[in-house]
Amino acid sequence: MAKAMVIDDSRAIRMILARTLREVGYEVCEAANGKEALALLQQHHGEFSLVLVDWNMPEMDGLEFVRQVRSEPGWSGTTLMMVTTETELDQMMTALEAGADEYVMKPFTKEIITDKLRLLGAIQ
Repeated sequence: MAKAMVIDDSRAIRMILARTLREVGYEVCEAANGKEALALLQQHHGEFSLVLVDWNMPEMDGLEFVRQVRSEPGWSGTTLMMVTTETELDQMMTALEAGADEYVMKPFTKEIITDKLRLLGAIQ
């Protein structure tokens, strides 16, 4: 079973996204911030094929997380999708240029998440 990680400082958002990912066949791990998530990536090196990450979090925000992941060649195959309240076009471009594969604005629906996952080839 493919593994995914959901990174968000909101427990409720983590639960919603994790449920959606489990319904489409992922084993899911959760983290409350980028720093915690990086530690999990290092601990389970190469196991996560998909990461959904919020932008605004304490300790390490999602943009810094994306930059850190993309700076490591061993994680180049990990699909990164930002799921955030940041709605400005400039911020979307910044995230995509930093290495995010896709960008979803909150609030979102289950259909939006699954459509983006299909677009990325992460689900059938």
